[in-house]
Amino acid sequence: MSLAKLLQLASPALPVGAYSYSGGLEAAIEAGVVKDAATAERWIGDVLEHSVARMEAPILLSFLSSFARNDLLKVEETNQTFLASRETAELRAETVQMGYSLNRLLKDVGVGEVQVEEPSFPAAFAFAAAHWKINPEDALQAYLWAWLENQVMAAVKAVPLGQTDGQRILLSLGNFLPSIAEKAKTLKEEDMGNFVPGIAMLSSVHETQYSRLFRS
Repeated sequence: MSLAKLLQLASPALPVGAYSYSGGLEAAIEAGVVKDAATAERWIGDVLEHSVARMEAPILLSFLSSFARNDLLKVEETNQTFLASRETAELRAETVQMGYSLNRLLKDVGVGEVQVEEPSFPAAFAFAAAHWKINPEDALQAYLWAWLENQVMAAVKAVPLGQTDGQRILLSLGNFLPSIAEKAKTLKEEDMGNFVPGIAMLSSVHETQYSRLFRS
């Protein structure tokens, strides 16, 4: 049953609004940084390596550990750390809205809810995974996969790319997820980082972009 629950958490059918966000990718397309399958893979891979792997991945593991110990003070601290790492209003709003939606869904289906004021998406995801006693490394890989799939689907819509190109990118970048999960387990808190100035700058101009499909 834990596998079924994990697939449910990572499913694009999860009603949290992930499809409405591109995480800065749409602005990169508008700027001409991403223009085809090769540049889309390079952009998504760089974000995965320099931001998600070094911040969201260890943050999720921290949440999972805290929920397992019922350490709500650490959950609150980690949540505030993650929200502070979002460099623009759009990126912060993205994780807060998705966290709110998942938190409300979990409450409605009888799982409960994260008891913090503004739960981020990784906080709500970890809460569900801990409640269902899903192995932390499995939960992390599922989280990474959900992020990767959403990025690729955004590229398919906005570049645009063909479905085959999208699947090639998923196959290529999906190979890195196990090693990212493994490294996240050993990454010390003081070594976590989210140094991605390209996303910060492009996300800042996305708010006033003339034509947009996505909310970030």
